[in-house]
Amino acid sequence: MSASKAPGGGRSGAPDQGPDEPAGPHGRFADDLVGLDPDDPEARAFAAHLDRMEQAGPAAFTVEGQLAGVRDFAESANRADGPRRLAAVVLVALVLLGTGFVIFEVLELVLSTAF
Repeated sequence: MSASKAPGGGRSGAPDQGPDEPAGPHGRFADDLVGLDPDDPEARAFAAHLDRMEQAGPAAFTVEGQLAGVRDFAESANRADGPRRLAAVVLVALVLLGTGFVIFEVLELVLSTAF
């Protein structure tokens, strides 16, 4: 191994390419990332997006599925800016307001019938 190369090949850790192999990205999304720089942060974010889209998560009607949906919404809201972030904040505020109203009404009903 020469001092100029990383243990797996080139600087990105990809294996050495033979003379017959075309230059390009390797791995799971190689066909989708053709023509993109593998060291570009936007290309990496796109690959991460593709990975999230292909993940098989828990069923939507389980507790784990609902929590995963909330986590995905929170991550998306944290990445958003401008009107999308404002819409996410308004949506969360409306859900919390509705939940608070329902809890208040249930407590009022329980306390009024108990005494």
